[in-house]
Amino acid sequence: MTIGKGDVVLATGATGFTGIHLVKALCDTGADVRAIVRAGSKTQVLDGLPITYFRGDVFDEATCREAAQGVTYIFHVAAAFREAKIDDNVYHRVHVESTQHLARAVADNAGFKRFVHISTMGVHGHIDNPPADETYRFAPGDAYQRTKVEAETWIRDHARETGLPLTVVRPCAIYGPGDMRLLKVFRMARMPVVPVLGFGSKNLYHLVHVEDLVNFMIYAAQQETTLGEVYLCGADEPIRLVDMIGRIADRLGRRARILRLPVTPFFWAGDLCEAVCKPLGIEPPIYRRRVAFYTKDRAFDTSKMRGTGFTNRYSNETGIDALTDWYKEAGWL
Repeated sequence: MTIGKGDVVLATGATGFTGIHLVKALCDTGADVRAIVRAGSKTQVLDGLPITYFRGDVFDEATCREAAQGVTYIFHVAAAFREAKIDDNVYHRVHVESTQHLARAVADNAGFKRFVHISTMGVHGHIDNPPADETYRFAPGDAYQRTKVEAETWIRDHARETGLPLTVVRPCAIYGPGDMRLLKVFRMARMPVVPVLGFGSKNLYHLVHVEDLVNFMIYAAQQETTLGEVYLCGADEPIRLVDMIGRIADRLGRRARILRLPVTPFFWAGDLCEAVCKPLGIEPPIYRRRVAFYTKDRAFDTSKMRGTGFTNRYSNETGIDALTDWYKEAGWL
């Protein structure tokens, strides 16, 4: 089973960080690529690519039904931005309702080959005894993660009941050219002294380069052995946050000096900021989820992914070096 000419592929989240890399790779296959994008989404970054756009909300049933007509593959990447000011209902609509509409839209499509559902490593929460594998318990810590669990659970149950050809991918922390989320860590590494919260946690972090993630998504969609399976998608090994900072600093020709600070006062400050800012629709300067980043261990056994025959292009070290160089060249560092 190979994606190529004659296939019609639908992607959601096409104008997001991962989605941009995905649709570019899908266009290279020669398939007929479609994308659901919001009415106000800017698609200039994809100019020149042969993409058919369906304008509308990903949780709108009519939009999903129209976009999914006659498709052979769906890559469901769309996710609500994790911002403290977002109402919990938005996460449910974008994650759960969209999944249900898309899955039902291909129910009578005899030519449909695979639904690749993108979940997140965050469904597992903090890992008590790392590394964890795909069977590790769910422990969502916020509305984003709870609705990701709900969406994944629903579509896996739906696939078992209806025969929908499904593969679920749980990406680890996605990074690569164009990423804004981890940019703050790279900028921290330039500081003479880098503050790190907490003393007890190893603060293990599991990365996946966006190119490796996209390549695995497409690879998994074409393999018979991945049908009905769930995969944690990440680098071969996790990395400690302080080691990540040290690697970035080395690439920048600096020396990282780590200053450990107690985390509890920052949790208090985060709770206070959220309580004041969220009712006003203002993004708080600090909030609990951002503080909790420093207290959690998220490390996984990604051998199941490698067992499919897929090989990551990037290690932690080569990926961090490449992105540090990219940020410098782009003027972001």
